[in-house]
Amino acid sequence: MSSTTRPIVFMDINIGETPAGRIKMELFSDVVPKTAENFRQLCTGECRRDARPQGYKNATFHRVYDSVFLISTMINARVSVPIPCLLVGGDFLNGDGTGSFSIYGKNFPDENFQEKHTGPGLLSMANSGTNTNGCQFFITTAKCDFLDGKHVVFGKVIDGMLTLRKIENVPTGQNNRPKLVVKIVECGEM
Repeated sequence: MSSTTRPIVFMDINIGETPAGRIKMELFSDVVPKTAENFRQLCTGECRRDARPQGYKNATFHRVYDSVFLISTMINARVSVPIPCLLVGGDFLNGDGTGSFSIYGKNFPDENFQEKHTGPGLLSMANSGTNTNGCQFFITTAKCDFLDGKHVVFGKVIDGMLTLRKIENVPTGQNNRPKLVVKIVECGEM
């Protein structure tokens, strides 16, 4: 399948009450079709529960992690200079990283780890361990190869890196939560 037939989705972002821009993402439907379809439907609101659309509209980015936090917790290493490396969002159930929902049920399995976290702008599933994918995702802002083999990469940002940079520069507080609300005010498929 060529990249021209891959789905393109978007998210319009506000930081506080201020529009920050649009992020357009290409989904790797030829590499991880189930994961890409889950994300696509949660962007469009096609998936419904009790006739109500389920998805990312009005959800937030609830964490901005830097390399010091991530690497020290994942591999018990010390890093001297913090580098923002990923933005976590998509918990439209609880807004805090504890909610899980997918078009397939609460969770679904890891499809494969073919794509790697090679640089900024990669879209990947956030999870709480093996085969626990749901609605939460993250976007890398730097190379995060220490996540390879643990998180499924299923897309990439094709427009809107400036918007990502704005999000990563929002001050954070306890638990790496942005001090200003970073909200997905609109989303869908192009």
